[in-house]
Amino acid sequence: MLDTFVQLLPELGVAVGQTFLMLGIALAASILLGGPLGVLVFLTGPGQSLDRPVAHRLLSWTVNTVRSFPFIILLVALVPFTRVIAGTSIGPVAAAVPLSFAAIPYFARLVEQCLREVPRGVIEAAHAAGASELQIVRRVLLVEARSGLVLALTVLAVSFLSYSAVAGVVGGGGIGDLAIRYGYYRFQTDVMVLTVALLVVLVQIIQFAGNTVARRIDKR
Repeated sequence: MLDTFVQLLPELGVAVGQTFLMLGIALAASILLGGPLGVLVFLTGPGQSLDRPVAHRLLSWTVNTVRSFPFIILLVALVPFTRVIAGTSIGPVAAAVPLSFAAIPYFARLVEQCLREVPRGVIEAAHAAGASELQIVRRVLLVEARSGLVLALTVLAVSFLSYSAVAGVVGGGGIGDLAIRYGYYRFQTDVMVLTVALLVVLVQIIQFAGNTVARRIDKR
């Protein structure tokens, strides 16, 4: 296996880089779009300051609908949309489009759940002090839930690391593509074992980093 590892080292480096490119784009999209969406779902919920039953049900239905799609089906279904956005349906940038599409509602739901853990008394005190909705979101909700939000982002990163490997099946590149080309098509079991071991290591690193950051910023 050591000889195989040495031979594959250049390709392995490229595959890891492609994987982190896909993951980085998906995480950025989820933070920029999924975060505000999750806040909006929370604020329009029952008993919240922007209580809008119709809007809340519509947003929740949209989030749940996208999350219900198996990722491999979403990959194929979004090929026309991917071509419009990325100009191609092959490669890590193209694979990042359906990854982002799936990550946005996933993170939105995690954000909503984190915000539900914020004590209602803290929010009511901010309202009583005359804070605006934007101030409450920025200075109360996000601050009080910051540790949970970091853990939610960690869960998202770990989950979509495996999703990025699935993208290799349809030519998305990355570690999954390497495993398919060598481990499956060429029946090189040692390559398959190597890629799985690499994914395990990456998951451990991401989880450890997320737990460490969350613990340090948790002031409770």
